[in-house]
Amino acid sequence: MLEVSFAKPALPDSGALALLVGEDEPPSGLRAAADDATGGAISRALAAAQFKAKKNETVTILAPGAGLSRVVVVGVGKRAEAAGRAIEEAAGTAAASLAQEPSAVLDPGPVAPTLAAEAALGAVLRSWRFDRYRTRDKPEDKPKLARLTLSHDEPAKARSAWGPMKAVAEGVFFTREVVTEPPNVLTPAAFAERCQGLARLGLEVEVMGPKELKKLGFGAFLGVAQGSANEPRLVVLQWRGASGGESKAPKGKSKAKPDAGKPLAFIGKGITFDTGGVSLKPAQGMEDMKWDMAGAGAVAGLMAALAGRKAKVDAVGLLGLAENMPSGTAQRPGDVVTTASGQTVEVLNTDAEGRLVLADVLWYCQDRFDPRVMIDLATLTGAIVISLGHEHAGLFANDEELAQKLIAAGQATGELLWRMPLGEAYDKMLKSDIADMKNIGGRPGGSITAAQFLQRFVNGKAWAHLDIAGTAWATKDKPCVPKGATAFGVRLLDRLVADHYEGG
Repeated sequence: MLEVSFAKPALPDSGALALLVGEDEPPSGLRAAADDATGGAISRALAAAQFKAKKNETVTILAPGAGLSRVVVVGVGKRAEAAGRAIEEAAGTAAASLAQEPSAVLDPGPVAPTLAAEAALGAVLRSWRFDRYRTRDKPEDKPKLARLTLSHDEPAKARSAWGPMKAVAEGVFFTREVVTEPPNVLTPAAFAERCQGLARLGLEVEVMGPKELKKLGFGAFLGVAQGSANEPRLVVLQWRGASGGESKAPKGKSKAKPDAGKPLAFIGKGITFDTGGVSLKPAQGMEDMKWDMAGAGAVAGLMAALAGRKAKVDAVGLLGLAENMPSGTAQRPGDVVTTASGQTVEVLNTDAEGRLVLADVLWYCQDRFDPRVMIDLATLTGAIVISLGHEHAGLFANDEELAQKLIAAGQATGELLWRMPLGEAYDKMLKSDIADMKNIGGRPGGSITAAQFLQRFVNGKAWAHLDIAGTAWATKDKPCVPKGATAFGVRLLDRLVADHYEGG
């Protein structure tokens, strides 16, 4: 992770300087000092570039003088409207422009200490890079930025605000890493093992294999996994930040104190590779299906973030991990499976597998933990990409208050949600001729019927389903998200917890 520090405003003796500038904002502070030290080179360059300080508008000035290698100026728009998201994005844009500098100073301008920490967060998130399997990169192709100093009049306060944000960034990085790993490395067992490493943060980690899942009656989950040589896993992560810190509790029913309230529950689809099974996907683009576990990755990253910042909340994360492969033992179209709830499902398409895994995990979650809310994340349907593209994830919910809280958290973090409908007419599309339901409802409203399927297993709990198929992976760089795994959902749900559930 990029090393971040905070200090009083001062021009660096050498290296790079980044300035976040608002529209129609006269030079002051470090910006004015840098302009004076360079003989007005910064002002001349901005005038020549007709710089207006629009959001993420960027000008880079090479070797302007005063020992500086470069000055990067990034617009934040109107300063009065530049809340955390605008500052983060501008800082992320600056970090991308500073990638070849070993160290730099970033001046966010006249902002509160919390916003200075937000700038650090944006820069750190943008600087992430996965290079575990790169062996022949040229030196000039490798990012060099290792240290970033945030300039602020109250560095101690900014540093204090940065602590919890750093924990969230670490959770984001955990998610990005597991989502990026190749499928021959990140099998269900390997993913579960990495989750066990999160115990160092104070999380209680429980891992169940095929024998335990069979005893629990996970017929739908095991049906998905039966074609693969890599056995499935169910991972349960618990954080007891409100009812007992990091104390251990026996397995079984949640032992949270009565006055601590019920836990929040987050459930993730974790198909570590999805061929479609016997209903085989087309070869083109199938390599992308390594990130069909992005929902489970986000849940694990969220739980790491909550534990890392010592969130005052009780939360549980459940990851349903399996590989969907074709083989002589694979599930067939036409099979009927019995779920943990006792309901039966006619499997008409083995590529509609994520909902089968989630069906058992959702039921188990509400039965074991009796949570106050359940939120699942899943790269569930291509239909949601057709509906919403890559800008919003689909939100389905049976609880209006929960839906509105999620939408607000998405707007605050830039992980945007769009509310989609649920209804009886869609539910009827799941009617089977020989079982309680079928696992697909046809092409029309495919993301909606998938959500309707999941709703049959929440048993009346307040519940939301986030279909992140269009937002889990970025095909191009964004201000705070380099191309690749986005960790969509980690910051969104951390913000939801912080704004509405901590301490209560």
